[in-house]
Amino acid sequence: MMTKKMLGLTTSLAMMMTAPLASAQSMAELEAAAKAEGMLSTIALPHDWCGYGDVIAGFKAKYPEITVNELNPDAGSADELEAVKANKDNKGPQAPDVLDVGLAFGPQAKSEGLTQAYKVATWDEIPDAIKDAEGHWYADYYGVMSFLVNTDIVENVPQDWADLLKPEYAGQVSLAGDPRASNQAILGVLAAGLSTGAAAGEEAGKAGLEFFKALNEAGNFVPVIGKTGTLAQGTTPIVIMWDYNALAARDTLAGNPPVEVVVPKSGVLAGVYVQAISAYAPQPNAAKLWMEYLYSDEGQLGWLKGYCHPARFNAMAAAGKLPADLMEALPPAESYEAAYFPTLEEVDANKAAVVGGWDAVVGANVQ
Repeated sequence: MMTKKMLGLTTSLAMMMTAPLASAQSMAELEAAAKAEGMLSTIALPHDWCGYGDVIAGFKAKYPEITVNELNPDAGSADELEAVKANKDNKGPQAPDVLDVGLAFGPQAKSEGLTQAYKVATWDEIPDAIKDAEGHWYADYYGVMSFLVNTDIVENVPQDWADLLKPEYAGQVSLAGDPRASNQAILGVLAAGLSTGAAAGEEAGKAGLEFFKALNEAGNFVPVIGKTGTLAQGTTPIVIMWDYNALAARDTLAGNPPVEVVVPKSGVLAGVYVQAISAYAPQPNAAKLWMEYLYSDEGQLGWLKGYCHPARFNAMAAAGKLPADLMEALPPAESYEAAYFPTLEEVDANKAAVVGGWDAVVGANVQ
């Protein structure tokens, strides 16, 4: 459950006056324009991430005239921004139309002129604290950091961050990304720092680096990007990743090998991701239509089915739009009640500390 600070829905007159940009053209006009473009280029959307496989399938089924061109599913947030920069003058299929990046990367993309403003029809139901007032980026979903553990290999499942330093976990612990480029990994370091009692932001980022330095020096850290495959093979028996990715991996593995998903007792960190449209999108109307789909009830429930809390979670809950079976499939509510939602400033400060200090402090080349 999000804190009131993060999820207080504004009902003021000022919000009512902020008309969605979608009102400039009707949905029928937008659909016609998008269909005329005939393609949508996405990037960094693995099918087992937050239910994206079904979400993309749903969009295709609704708009069969639009081909979804999926670029580099395993890219990190920094890679997405680089893809936009590298294809500014490219109107071909290698240029992404839309982005799905970590919270800190939304403002960065805007400041670098890589995004364009667009407000979806359901704009007012996205909490103010997690969206750009001008519509350049806005939250799509969130989850909490967890451990995905291969219990065929790991006999005693770790329950907290400090456990990972124990000798019994030698050569077993990995991050689900490169902490110099992947938002998931960068925030994994922050969570570790928070577990030491450090304050969110630069302090926790530096504390997290010291934690991974100790983990690496102990021989417990594996400098391999942890995925479902590496976990199953035994290369990375313990992977630090978002709970929704861990739960999706559990479903994919279907007991072969058996796994356990653990939300640690301390350093429970919630992470928000955001959507944006590239300023150089070759198919801007298809991009806008994609955004409308993602923030519709259908799109939001697609993410919920993928174990994510969608941005409109509170508003949809109040309206009775959240199916009981999907809610029951999520981790216990207390996992979210204990979660800390860092501010954008804290996320930015942590990112700077981790990206700038990983090589010097930890010295492990994750790849």
